[in-house]
Parts: sequence; structure tokens; C-alpha cells
Amino acid sequence: MRTHKLFAILLILFSCTLHAATLQGKVVGVADGDTITVLDATNTQHKIRLQGIDAPEKAQPYGKKSKQSLSQMVQSKQVTVEYQKKDKYGRTLGKVLHNGTDVCLEQIKLGMAWHYKQYASDQPKEDRALYDQTEQDARAKKAGLWIDKAPTPPWEFRRQKK
Repeated sequence: MRTHKLFAILLILFSCTLHAATLQGKVVGVADGDTITVLDATNTQHKIRLQGIDAPEKAQPYGKKSKQSLSQMVQSKQVTVEYQKKDKYGRTLGKVLHNGTDVCLEQIKLGMAWHYKQYASDQPKEDRALYDQTEQDARAKKAGLWIDKAPTPPWEFRRQKK
């Protein structure tokens, strides 16, 4: 009997992860190049961590430019967030869309963020491949932060600060 309950619970959890939930609202804050605050129709604020990317920290080269880039795309605009879970800091981890444009992908294309391969398994397979190729293209074009010969990835920068 216990095995059946466990199986049922696992089945429910697994089926929940197959379908992304959506959240719609107005961007009322941009913390950095990969984190925004969205105000929904019930006036609830949601901290959103853009899925699949990692932008330079504010103290890093291109940190401020990355934040400005994201602000220009979404500040005070309506967005849709497709999400499945929260990150370890309680932020909703999601793909942000503005007028059908994938904002996460745009940050990579502009050279304002890395494809965050460490968490690529959280992304749909198609997005993983697209984000990876887009980063390679941005590197080849020396877009944004890729103008530097060896930019320090934010995950390494954070590790150095500890």
C-alpha cells in the first residue's frame, strides 16, 4: 500500500514538471542583468530569475551594461514568465517573454549574459541548444562582454569573492 502512495505522489510531481506555469505582469524592478521583479494583476510582486542565463555581477565588467540592457527591454513593460520552479533563493526561475521575444535569449545575443550551462537541464531541450548556439555566435561577433579576450564568468567571480 505504501509503495502505491509513493508512486502516486511521484507521478503527480513528475506530471507537474512537464507543464510550465505562466505568470503575467508589469516589470517594476530590474535588480541586475538576470533578475527582475514583476507585479501581477493582484498586485503581488514576484522576484524572477531569468532561466538559462547568468549575467555579470554588478561589480564585474559589463555588470552595469547588462542591467541597463535588461532594463531597456522590460522595465515598466508587460511580460509573460513561463516557469516550473523556484531557485534556492526563493526566486521564480523562468523564461521571460515580452511581445513574444525571449528576453533571456536576447541578453545572450547582445553579449550581456552567458548561457548558464550548469543549470541547462532546467531548460527545454530546444532552448538549451538555441541558447548555446546563440552564445557561440555572440562570442564570434565579439558582442558585449565578448569583446574582452577572457571575461570572467559570474559563477567564478562569485566563488572568488567568498
